[in-house]
Amino acid sequence: MFNKVLIANRGEIAIRILRACKELGIQTVAVYSTADENAMHVKMADESICIGPPPSLKSYLNIPAIISACEISGADAVHPGYGFLSENFGFVEKLEAHSIKFIGPKFEHIKMMGDKILAKKSAVNLGIPIIPGSNGEVKDFKEAKKIADKIGYPIIIKASSGGGGRGMTKVLEEKDLDSSLKKSALEAKKIFNDERVYIEKYLQNPKHIEVQIIGDEYNNLIHLGERDCSIQRRNQKLLEESPSIVDRKIRKDICQLTVDSLKSINYSSVGTVEYLYEDGNFYFMEMNTRLQVEHPVTEEIYNFDIVKEQILSASKYKLSVDQNSLNPSGHSIECRINAENPDTFIPSPGIISNFYDPGGPGVRVDSGCYSGLEIPPHYDSLIAKLIVYDKDRISCIKRLKRSLEEFVIEGIETTIPFFLDLLEQEKFLNGDYDINWLEDYQNNKERP
Repeated sequence: MFNKVLIANRGEIAIRILRACKELGIQTVAVYSTADENAMHVKMADESICIGPPPSLKSYLNIPAIISACEISGADAVHPGYGFLSENFGFVEKLEAHSIKFIGPKFEHIKMMGDKILAKKSAVNLGIPIIPGSNGEVKDFKEAKKIADKIGYPIIIKASSGGGGRGMTKVLEEKDLDSSLKKSALEAKKIFNDERVYIEKYLQNPKHIEVQIIGDEYNNLIHLGERDCSIQRRNQKLLEESPSIVDRKIRKDICQLTVDSLKSINYSSVGTVEYLYEDGNFYFMEMNTRLQVEHPVTEEIYNFDIVKEQILSASKYKLSVDQNSLNPSGHSIECRINAENPDTFIPSPGIISNFYDPGGPGVRVDSGCYSGLEIPPHYDSLIAKLIVYDKDRISCIKRLKRSLEEFVIEGIETTIPFFLDLLEQEKFLNGDYDINWLEDYQNNKERP
């Protein structure tokens, strides 16, 4: 077991990891930027070390500063959480060079799945179905036109190093192809310092379904079901639920295929394989080799602590369960409460004057907020996750509505009113939505 874990993250996920470490009897080290000196994770950790000024590049993405913090504190492992350095294989290499354990997958698996072009090729080799498109990087208009003519419009251009919907451009017809290709490549270069792009057929009305897996270093690997992440705005997830409203047998098949594929490469630690689902077919989209923001909904229906198990796996413990011993039940939904205007989604940093989170049976709030805390403008606007659980989806939605009405965050704008409106919509209540539904609904609502 590790003696001391440095948590290379901030906000609610830093607290989530910190709690798991404490329950395992592991000492914790928080790192923070000067903008986060009053953050809850800083107050809760056994030790706290400032690693730089507010900009992420000078603090939470500052690899030398984080390694120095490990050496100063004597931390023998680093948990990256999600975002920041969680999928940076160069960071893993540097930690290993300093004999510090990375709590996550092997270097080669992070590298394999971090490059979207390489990930697609790997999926093909593993027998996972992929969306029709280019076999690799698309370098010019002539090549792009040839592929688009073959698979048919609409198509979507994606950044090889992309994530979070950045570097993606939908193309409806050939006249927009050349400009869209240049636009995606330019954005990819600017954001990811990698201008490579590829092309896929654009699916019209798919659901976004992802499979949660976890493995140990002895090639034991299980799945923890799937989540529906189709409530999105500009390719950013806002609400997730589990289980999904997809045929039970189809769900079982894709979960088993995912496990079989990743066992064949001896994958260890947590991971999530993301698929687009349309007309009864699953298509590989990407794999995230890290903990997901939405992991709590899976924890609720499986009664399983994913973060603890991830830490234990990295400590060379075998998985505590096998597939047959898992017994999922009920339904769980997570709302990402962001510090944003609920209509425009413009960020709303500032000081929280009053914070009161909901409670009661089946209600969980993952957050680092408290009254008087200043939400800085430098980072992602996620400030809390409201997760509810109940015996079925209808009961879960009723509990979610009650909890949102009970949630008080004053001094800044939040997306709580947005979710209360969402829960009134028939399409959502019936589960009859896909990744495009929310934006279509909002656009129609804005029209006079």
